[in-house]
Amino acid sequence: MERTRAVLLPGSVLPADLAYSELVKSLGPHIDAALKDLEVYAGPEPPEDYTLDTEVEGLRRFADERGWDSFHLVGYSGGGASALAFTAKHPDRVLSLALLEPAWAGSWDWTPEHRHLWREYDQLQSAPRDEFMKNFIRLGVKEGVKVAPVGTAAESTEPPAWMDKRPAGILALLNTFKTYDLNRSALAAYDRPVYFALGGLSNPHDYAAIAEVLIEVFPDFQLEVFEERHHFDPPHRVEPDRVAASLKALWKRAAG
Repeated sequence: MERTRAVLLPGSVLPADLAYSELVKSLGPHIDAALKDLEVYAGPEPPEDYTLDTEVEGLRRFADERGWDSFHLVGYSGGGASALAFTAKHPDRVLSLALLEPAWAGSWDWTPEHRHLWREYDQLQSAPRDEFMKNFIRLGVKEGVKVAPVGTAAESTEPPAWMDKRPAGILALLNTFKTYDLNRSALAAYDRPVYFALGGLSNPHDYAAIAEVLIEVFPDFQLEVFEERHHFDPPHRVEPDRVAASLKALWKRAAG
């Protein structure tokens, strides 16, 4: 029996193996889940000419190396934005699209609150390095929600070595979001199933606003809300069985 093929893209903080380890276990042996880290972290610094097309081309190479002409695509946060860009460029290769709170989804139909939030994200450019991650995390959750340190092992207060790359990588993503032309018409023509997982404790002016935009773009769009989760306590890490069941249902529907 041929296994279901899926590529999983992480966000801008955790590497793919840490982000998706529990979800892969929940998906089980019949799913060929290929984890791909973001291209923004492929070298010691982001490429000088980095855009979301860098991620699109990296994912194309990744799939080609496996001989995968088509596959299901899952993307969280920055990986979700990359998944949208890939789907717009190569819709025929994406059997279904699962978006786990994508960090960005085009520059159209923004609410005033969403625009104000992105002005705050822009201020991260001048944030002191020791304040950067704290400010970045604060913007992703509802006011008053407390967030445990991201990327620090429970038994240690020392961040892992890969965290050193994160401020530069996050800024590279934020910068490409300002100028990247995400093809709305191409996404609107994508008629395969699209799933969106939303945390109830995430900043509603960010991820819920993005969901409201995309529900008007994709003809086959399903929203699932995880009331107790937020962007840095995401369901694919904390409720992997539930997310796995939703993904399998999506993939079954995509297969017809």
